[in-house]
Amino acid sequence: MAVADRERWDARHTVAGAGAPAPPDALRGREHLLPAGGRALDVACGRGTVAAWLARRGFVVDAVDVSPVALAAGAALEPRVRWILADLDAGLPADCAGPYDLIVCQRFRDPRLYPAFTAVLAPGGMLVLTVLSEIDDEPGPFRAVPGELAAAFAGLDVVAHEEGDGAATLIAVTPPAAAPGSPPTPPDPS
Repeated sequence: MAVADRERWDARHTVAGAGAPAPPDALRGREHLLPAGGRALDVACGRGTVAAWLARRGFVVDAVDVSPVALAAGAALEPRVRWILADLDAGLPADCAGPYDLIVCQRFRDPRLYPAFTAVLAPGGMLVLTVLSEIDDEPGPFRAVPGELAAAFAGLDVVAHEEGDGAATLIAVTPPAAAPGSPPTPPDPS
């Protein structure tokens, strides 16, 4: 991300009001789907309202954003979160190697990160994504094409997938790891 982009986000977060801890958009009304706890990663966390919400539910949270202003606001909201300054255009930072029981990313889309999300998600872990979409809206470089999330995460078990009104949402889990000593799962013949 160019310095100008970081400065733009810093300016935006400087004038934003204080946020209150809140669940990710995709889990509102579906909080019962949330894993019992463990490690969580909030990607492009902004002012940290989701990261704080997760920490207050017992998760050990890593929250990543490009804006130091946003991260400072998040740290004031919830000091137990590990706030990580990183340019996601360069990929997930090395500090975020996982495994994570929960990964949340909302309102940030970079398909180059999709394989990294899968790579750091623990067996049985949950991925919660909400991105802008072309469905019922204009196409553009920051908008997902129809079916993008479902295709990108085809190896995960989909819990919910919705597209419409300019947004795409995916809630999916990795298949649980096989128990030690159990035979490997046979390949799908289809």
